[in-house]
Amino acid sequence: MENDKLIESENMELLSFKHPLQNTWSFWMYTNTSKDWSENLVELTTFDTVEDYWSIYHHTKTPSELPIGQGYAVFKKGIRPMWEDPANEQGGRWLLTLDRKRAADLDNIWLYVVLILIGENLPHEEEICGVVVNIRAKCKVGVWMTNLKHEAANLEIGRKLKEQLPTKLRLGLHSHNTNQNIHSL
Repeated sequence: MENDKLIESENMELLSFKHPLQNTWSFWMYTNTSKDWSENLVELTTFDTVEDYWSIYHHTKTPSELPIGQGYAVFKKGIRPMWEDPANEQGGRWLLTLDRKRAADLDNIWLYVVLILIGENLPHEEEICGVVVNIRAKCKVGVWMTNLKHEAANLEIGRKLKEQLPTKLRLGLHSHNTNQNIHSL
């Protein structure tokens, strides 16, 4: 009887074990109400384990279920998903553009990119700030980097990202300041 309780206790400990992530991440939502842009940006929660991310994933709408004008962001804790944040001022983003009608592709790409980022599966992780999905007629998923002057690192990030995505889409590297396309893959 005592052994059964010991085994049950050990099993409960195993069930409660969580898998830590290298970084703590914040999950943001852009609500697109009539307020000022920065007031529409809401940090919903933070997470630092695999299990906590999946809990968020299963309790939020997929990007394709969001109304036009809304969006999500997953950024390293302490970095706001806005160009004006000091971590983003000199940066840019690898941008994928999808037609809103391709809902399954949008949802899968969002999931893949978030998992790639939080799982630290890209080179030069210190250069990566986070990922944003914007819901428009043409939806955009963007991986934000901290400094465009680190060209070799940014290109390696883009190549590896494209290699890991489940579909063949064109990636464009854009500057936050000018929104011009600097490089395409």
